[in-house]
Amino acid sequence: MKAFIKYSLLAAITFIMVSCELSLEPYNGKDAETMMTTINGVRTATLGNYSIIKHTNYTRFYHQLAEYPSDNITLSGATGDALFYAYNYRHLESMGPTNGFWRKAYEAIYGVNKVIENVPEGQGVESDQLLGENFYLRAMIHFDLVTLFGRPYTQNEGKDPGVMIRTDTETSALPPRSSVAEVYTRVIDDLKKAEGLMQSVKNSSFASKEVAQALLSRVHLFKGDYQNAIAYADKVIHSGRYTLADTETYKKYFTIANEQNPETIFAIRHTVSDDRAKASIGSMYDGTDGLGWGEIYTSETYRAVLDKYPEDARHSFSQAIYITDASGKKVLATRNGIPKYFIYKYSGQDGIQTLSSPVYMRLAEMYLIRAEAYAHLGENKKALEDVNIIRKRAALSGTALYTDSDLKGHDSVLDVVLEEKRLELAFECQRKFDLFRNNRSLVRNYPGYHLLSGETTQIILPTDPRVIYYIPQQEIVLNPNLVQNP
Repeated sequence: MKAFIKYSLLAAITFIMVSCELSLEPYNGKDAETMMTTINGVRTATLGNYSIIKHTNYTRFYHQLAEYPSDNITLSGATGDALFYAYNYRHLESMGPTNGFWRKAYEAIYGVNKVIENVPEGQGVESDQLLGENFYLRAMIHFDLVTLFGRPYTQNEGKDPGVMIRTDTETSALPPRSSVAEVYTRVIDDLKKAEGLMQSVKNSSFASKEVAQALLSRVHLFKGDYQNAIAYADKVIHSGRYTLADTETYKKYFTIANEQNPETIFAIRHTVSDDRAKASIGSMYDGTDGLGWGEIYTSETYRAVLDKYPEDARHSFSQAIYITDASGKKVLATRNGIPKYFIYKYSGQDGIQTLSSPVYMRLAEMYLIRAEAYAHLGENKKALEDVNIIRKRAALSGTALYTDSDLKGHDSVLDVVLEEKRLELAFECQRKFDLFRNNRSLVRNYPGYHLLSGETTQIILPTDPRVIYYIPQQEIVLNPNLVQNP
């Protein structure tokens, strides 16, 4: 644990703003405590904290750890990259993605704690806004950590080990893991604090009151507190800040910079200077013209759900790749026998194939959170109304919409909602969590390199130890108070 605090404070939490954009260039100014005595210093430090979570060790590794274990994708070949172990549930105690994400997450928490410790509340609207943004970031990062390293809250009422809670910059402290419930309590408290402090309207690259409310809705859903999940989703939906993109705009959603998209609630902004080429999130999904690796494709079962309705606008986010064979015939391209269906949710921002600003929350999720909560509470009509709002935006109508008397073969309204979430939020780091916290197994009955020799199906039970990741072994060596996951 001591390792992360050895980072230079200036390198870790202070960055400059260039042309009003988040920058990765270090701020070589005053020491942190002196800097925080001015509003410009607080603004600079806060921008620095946003920049930490923009680092590939946070955004790319979080994506690999959250999305690659889903049933929406298939890996088309063996790889020496440690992403392989996240994808196939054969985790190691020392994995590059878990090591990098854990370290970067706590580095960012240290940065936000530095601001929170040095900026008093009530000094002005902008100062309170910036303080609230740091409370939001602390909550978001702790929540991301506990969802990856702690078991779902709903499995044991949050009694399982979670992660370390860090609310100060005490460098000698070696805290143990708090329970999942304790981490959730801290996250909720920080988000409520942020909600009260933030009064400024900012674009979706930054936290605001509505961003805190949106995350409160998600956190309460994951906790199984469905009334509060609905209440906070309502606040966001009725805030007037966001609108669902129209169908034609939606088809191009992820090529539009987030601050220009009225549906995006919060995204981790990347500019042209942040393009990471073949180290980007999208590089594994989109191999167009050899600019990305293009080795992870949509799964056969995901395509089967999507293809129920050919007019579904969500076909825009993946595409079959064809080649011309020796006889001149156009055929579906494959890799190791697995059909190539490139995924485009992380491609094409500003016309650059490998550039994207990963969307963390958007308005469609609020409708679907509300739908799931309604389903759990037995308010089926309201749940289906929210599902149909999303389906209509996806160009579906008539018999493609759900009614109380027509669930289209599903056993329950909850099944309807979870399938709709799968369709709408595919590749956005939601599917794995949706299944396991609802006590559903993840079933991969399709070709891919998740299968061992002789296997035809990989089934991950919600009680499987590998639903979550090992705490990085190097962190346990540094902090003997940490207990490893089984």
